[in-house]
Amino acid sequence: MINSLEDLDLSQRYSYADYLTWQFSERIELFKGYIRQMAAPTPKHQRVSREFTKHFLNFFDKNTCDVFYAPLDVRLYNRKKSLLADKDVYTVVQPDISIICDSTKIDDKGCNGAPDLIIEILSPSNPNTDIKDKYQLYQENGVIEYWIVYPNDAVIHQYVLKEEKYYSHGIFTRQDVIVPFLFPELTIDLVDVFA
Repeated sequence: MINSLEDLDLSQRYSYADYLTWQFSERIELFKGYIRQMAAPTPKHQRVSREFTKHFLNFFDKNTCDVFYAPLDVRLYNRKKSLLADKDVYTVVQPDISIICDSTKIDDKGCNGAPDLIIEILSPSNPNTDIKDKYQLYQENGVIEYWIVYPNDAVIHQYVLKEEKYYSHGIFTRQDVIVPFLFPELTIDLVDVFA
């Protein structure tokens, strides 16, 4: 058992099986086997997350999709090939909000495969993680829809996966209404989200 993040070699590659043995309080993610520390969310970040979560929970109250918010471990890899053992999974992230419509991906440890929609709310301390690194991870692993939220600017970039590549589906500001590509019956007034 590892009880402190300081006991780990941050230059070493780890698997999800390793991750499951760690017993420390710091929040981390694994990016292709390498540890990334997570910053504590700000109050603004939490308010935006809460508002989005409320809208999605109300919408999916009687539908088949599940809404999860951080922390929830999402193990990413190419599920087209096969399910992988914990020792063979090297990417574990904790998206701010995950919408999962395939209940077979949900197990006692979290989500085993790509959610349908992920929302990441940028933290001032590590914006490149969500803008570049997670964008590439989510694209490679088949997350169909990805939103990057800039809470300080009240802006959202919405991306949709087509032929294994993300395309911009729109840029939205506080005055706009956003509609998920996957769920066109849901409309979210961003005045509420960024109030």
